[in-house]
Amino acid sequence: MLQLYFICGTNNTRDIEKVLEEALKAGITLFQFREKGQGALTGEDKKQMAFKLKALCTEYGVPFIVNDDWQLALDVDADGIHLGQDDDKIADIIEKFPDKIIGLSVSNFEEYDQSDLTHVDYIGVGPVYETSSKSDAKRPGGIELIRKMRLYDEQIPIVAIGGITNRNCEMILKAGADGISTISSIAASSNIEQDVKNYLDYYK
Repeated sequence: MLQLYFICGTNNTRDIEKVLEEALKAGITLFQFREKGQGALTGEDKKQMAFKLKALCTEYGVPFIVNDDWQLALDVDADGIHLGQDDDKIADIIEKFPDKIIGLSVSNFEEYDQSDLTHVDYIGVGPVYETSSKSDAKRPGGIELIRKMRLYDEQIPIVAIGGITNRNCEMILKAGADGISTISSIAASSNIEQDVKNYLDYYK
């Protein structure tokens, strides 16, 4: 599920529905609707877009995750939710999400230690490299962050994030990540089918 985790919002690409469908056809394994930043949809517009994107994911059998907004995740019956360190605590909302996928962002070992991972299915670790896709991104930890996090916790599924492309992901996977997540390398791709294939080739 975590092999190729595409994250996108309407401000990351010109036509999110078109881009998502191309990415789904090409073989992404998980999708997160991350609607944040300047010009992001809100209210009913955001909900209607979520319904459309979830329908596409359902059509292709790919889980649909909502970033941060647990109420939206409930409203559209998302397959899961991804939370950051500053979002609602998982313990406070877990009863609303029985049998759903729960992801949590972790950027360093201090955050890992203070996180309750009881109900967490995977952690998003990064940024690995510099990224322009997230204005609130923290300092990059490099491949060493992934390697050390894997040694720190040998069991929890890790998905790497931050500045990852299909040209620099091989060492990240070798360092112990179970998958990689990306925004711009798919959202801004001129050949989504080929770029997705290049990612997935590393798992063969």
